[in-house]
Amino acid sequence: MAQLYFKYGTMNSGKSFEIIKVAHNYEEQGKPVLIYSPSISARGGAELVGSRVGFKRAAYPVDDQTDLFESVKARIAAAEPKRIYCVLVDEAQFLKKHHVLELTRVVDELNIPVMAFGLKNDFRNELFEGSYNLLVQADKIEEIKTICWFCDRKATMVIRYVDDRPVQVGQQIQIGGNEDYKPVCRRCYNEVFREGTDAP
Repeated sequence: MAQLYFKYGTMNSGKSFEIIKVAHNYEEQGKPVLIYSPSISARGGAELVGSRVGFKRAAYPVDDQTDLFESVKARIAAAEPKRIYCVLVDEAQFLKKHHVLELTRVVDELNIPVMAFGLKNDFRNELFEGSYNLLVQADKIEEIKTICWFCDRKATMVIRYVDDRPVQVGQQIQIGGNEDYKPVCRRCYNEVFREGTDAP
């Protein structure tokens, strides 16, 4: 039975690399997959999933008007044979509520498993729209772990830097890399902002 999976982790936890690995494992057995990525995510390019270790894969872009259920149906109809074995979604925190509900229809009506990968919380420790709705709708939720930038604990949060200083205000969505964000544990996150420093 197909299920909706939400696999979340902080920055640098290898989420995009995991998508590329899962896709490879399916395709090595001759089982085609579909990969989607929100257009707002620019690291890999407009129609690419890109990991920080350098691997890239083509992906179908998702914008606010995209109907993921209809998109998957259309791509099944165009496939030969007419079957898709899995749908993979990168940067799923940037999805809208309607996208997540469309993914539940892919699972429930088309019987295709969906694996959505993304951040859970932002630099202010608030949920993204996509993450919130995936936490509500997902059949299975799984954490992809990485370590804190400053210590050896598990990272569960992220700090945004502007001009090399940690900040807790600003727009929720701002695409960036290691120079802009650092994955941290709760203790180090709180120490940075309690002490007003850039490291515990």
